[in-house]
Amino acid sequence: MVNFEWFRTFKAIYETGSLTGAAEVLFISQPGVSLHLSSLESYVGYKLFDRSSRKMVSTERGKVLYNYIQEAVCKLEDAERHFHKSTEKDVPTISIGMCFETFQFTLEPYLPTLPFNLIIKFGEYPQMLSDLDSGILDMIITPQKGDYKGLEYKPFFKEKIVIVAGAKTETKEFNSLKKIKDKTGILNWLKTQTWYGTTGDMEHLRRFWHINFGKRPDFKPNYIVPNMSSILRCLSGGNGLAVIPDFLSKKELDAGNIKVLWEGDNLIENTLYFGTRKKSIYTEQIELIENIFIKEMI
Repeated sequence: MVNFEWFRTFKAIYETGSLTGAAEVLFISQPGVSLHLSSLESYVGYKLFDRSSRKMVSTERGKVLYNYIQEAVCKLEDAERHFHKSTEKDVPTISIGMCFETFQFTLEPYLPTLPFNLIIKFGEYPQMLSDLDSGILDMIITPQKGDYKGLEYKPFFKEKIVIVAGAKTETKEFNSLKKIKDKTGILNWLKTQTWYGTTGDMEHLRRFWHINFGKRPDFKPNYIVPNMSSILRCLSGGNGLAVIPDFLSKKELDAGNIKVLWEGDNLIENTLYFGTRKKSIYTEQIELIENIFIKEMI
């Protein structure tokens, strides 16, 4: 089914003569404009513009389509403006991809203060990178870098993957084993403890085990909860272990509700990046988001 936004984008390109001009008029990214146009051309089955370095020149079929839909699109836009709550000026909307916990521990409290609209998307990092490149997302927070030529990455933080323990977890025996570097004893002690994990991602636990013990964990967590926030609430002031990034547990650590049990003999660090397109019309909004993350995490 054809998307109305494809027609709106087509009309904006026709009237401004460029992808950049259409992006500015519609308050969306230029890759987003390109994606709408290619989708519409695939739908109708023919080219609508001849592309040059400076201008988008309408084909004859494009002129026919414009004359056919121009009045209808204008009427729909008028209806949208008439029935939408009025504002003094157009407010841009940007889309950002990150993991749920990163959003909850950093950006969520700031949402009511932002001077622009924001759409948050959660998902797997490879898909986020693809969505950023195609214009669906305007920015991502990621520990992974892709091979997309149109993207750039700015490192801003290093997270450590550590074992944390609830404040009431008895750790004297573990500390003694760690002091004498009894790797077998450490492994056996850890396997006897109460463990928490998350529903969707056990990668941190598997990676920590492989780096420090040379194998996959041969046990399953006692409790599988929805996300790392749930883990922290369960551990807070209680008993049990979990492998999580240290920055996510900063507030609980500062409050003394949990403690870092072990960073491992081989420290695991992930560099977090601000991922953006090299050319964006939302540089001001992106800079504001970056400053929030730097303030909260560094």
